[in-house]
Amino acid sequence: MRWVLHVDLDQFIAAVEVLRRPELAGLPLIVGGRGDPTERAVVSTASYEARAFGVGSGMPLRIAARKAPDAVILPVDAPAYLAASAEVMDELRAQPGAVVQVLGWDEAFVGVDTDDPEAYARRIQQAVLDRTRLHCSVGIGDTLVRAKIATGFGKPRGVFRLTAGNWDEVMGERAVIELWGVGSKVSKRLAGLGIRTVAELASAPEDALVSEFGPRMGLWYRELGRGGGSAVVDDTPWVPRGHSRETTYQSDLADRTEIERAALVLLDQVLDDVAEDGRGVIGLGLKVRYAPFTTKTFTKRIPETTDRPAIVAKAHELISRIEPDRPVRLLGMRAEMALPDDAREGRTPTRGAW
Repeated sequence: MRWVLHVDLDQFIAAVEVLRRPELAGLPLIVGGRGDPTERAVVSTASYEARAFGVGSGMPLRIAARKAPDAVILPVDAPAYLAASAEVMDELRAQPGAVVQVLGWDEAFVGVDTDDPEAYARRIQQAVLDRTRLHCSVGIGDTLVRAKIATGFGKPRGVFRLTAGNWDEVMGERAVIELWGVGSKVSKRLAGLGIRTVAELASAPEDALVSEFGPRMGLWYRELGRGGGSAVVDDTPWVPRGHSRETTYQSDLADRTEIERAALVLLDQVLDDVAEDGRGVIGLGLKVRYAPFTTKTFTKRIPETTDRPAIVAKAHELISRIEPDRPVRLLGMRAEMALPDDAREGRTPTRGAW
């Protein structure tokens, strides 16, 4: 039988740092920014020991330092994590019959024909550990969605199977926000429709979901509530949907001209990245974090274009929505690109970039 396995490295960034500094094993460890909690930065990852103090990814580093005052705080070292990730993915590709779809530094789908997916998952765990000394959890499913969600039940270092047979039992009464691709904004919109659990989403009227989210995403969310969707693991190179850049400023930006200039600098970097892909832009996004820590995002669909001045003009419409007289601590710009015709068959809607 064909199975989908989702391999997720346990506390990946922290684990890589511990391998480089074995004396940190068992200590609360936080990785973020330049490792200086007096600077404006956020937590990239926290070890399980640090999480016990309430530290989590995305938390301001200075707050994390207050929650875990004895934690070791290290700077982000992206090249080291990329190298470790490449070794893991190479090992996954070396497994018999494996088709590997990389999702990020620390996770991938593996498609395989096997009569014993649990045994195959355990072999993967051992192979990755032997080669890299990194532990991973494995979710087993009959769709990408079920495999991805199953991994959470297997953490850390475990294996869990989630299929059509046990989906309702395991997921039915859980909150919709526990589904892959449902964030706080979508869950609030679903709650407005009286949908709070996975089972309620699975049985929700199609017309209500389509009215709220549109024909594509409305139908997708109902399918998500059933654990459905694609079962295809596609090893063709990942095609990004867009490019984004963001910066946290060590001092708040207060002058309107300064804010606009900073946003356009980020946009210029994004459009350089887009130009390398050679695809048209179909949407723009602006992320603004006002002091002390209120975040707003604005998006705009645009007709597909590669005309840089036209894109910049549309971006000005978003930038004009930044509230006057509010200091800004972070800005981000994003450009969504048109997907090529040969984009992956197994593409699945997931949480947005921001």
